[in-house]
Amino acid sequence: MLIPGSDGTPRQIRIPVYLIYGCVSAVLILLFSSFFFSSEYFSDKVASKELENLKVENIALHEKYEQMRWNLAEVTSRYDELIDKEIKIRSLFDIPPIDNDQRQLGIGGPSIQVASQRSETEEFAFETEAEIDHLLRVSEFELSAYQEVETSMMSIKDRLEHTPSIWPSRGWLSRGYGMKNDPFTGVRQMHRGIDIANHTGTPIIATANGKVKSTRKNGGMGKTIVIDHGYGFITRYAHLSEYKVKAGQRVKRGDIIGLMGSTGYSTGPHLHYEVSRNGRSFNPYNYILNDM
Repeated sequence: MLIPGSDGTPRQIRIPVYLIYGCVSAVLILLFSSFFFSSEYFSDKVASKELENLKVENIALHEKYEQMRWNLAEVTSRYDELIDKEIKIRSLFDIPPIDNDQRQLGIGGPSIQVASQRSETEEFAFETEAEIDHLLRVSEFELSAYQEVETSMMSIKDRLEHTPSIWPSRGWLSRGYGMKNDPFTGVRQMHRGIDIANHTGTPIIATANGKVKSTRKNGGMGKTIVIDHGYGFITRYAHLSEYKVKAGQRVKRGDIIGLMGSTGYSTGPHLHYEVSRNGRSFNPYNYILNDM
């Protein structure tokens, strides 16, 4: 019922119940829709911001993992050098070598399968994790191997001191061990040592403790020093210009025994260096552990 002012006539209006319910429902739907679309709008705004932040973080992580891969490659290279030195040490001192199958068994492990759905950064992450895990395993295995070498070496300290193991002189390697062409005749023949070239007068040092067996001219070898180190080891130093030791004299590793020259059958100043054991010649390069 509508009641106007004092001078108006009252009116009565009938409103069906369903119309009231319909209006209420329409208002509720309108409110709900406004809330829904507003929340969707703000959610999209927030999601876009988060997505942008995630992209920036993803780029930073990708760069960090890439740098880690480079660092891991360098560490792996150094580890390979350690293995080479361990193998050389075992060969020098007759320590039983580690079989390749045994080494692989010690460092092996299941590889991580990378799903094709992963992003490039995820692949970097999983590959880096796999490499780190691999390095942890191999380092643990190699530590055990070095401990074995250390134990064996401690028990043969005197033998180590009498085993050739350093460069006999400074210079550059001009000729290696094995079948080589003769520099004068060109005929291929066995070269039982290595040649280290440098200037005349360059110091020559003993490569291990021992006793000077002889200092004399030896035909094409020119002035030659022979040192008996014991344990079957003999070293020869040829083409010298001058002796600094005498026969019967005891020397220690690193002592100067002579000077480089070009005496005998030689094309220029250099040292011809040989290592033999129990009458059998060996490649001297395999008996050198230090850097020149």
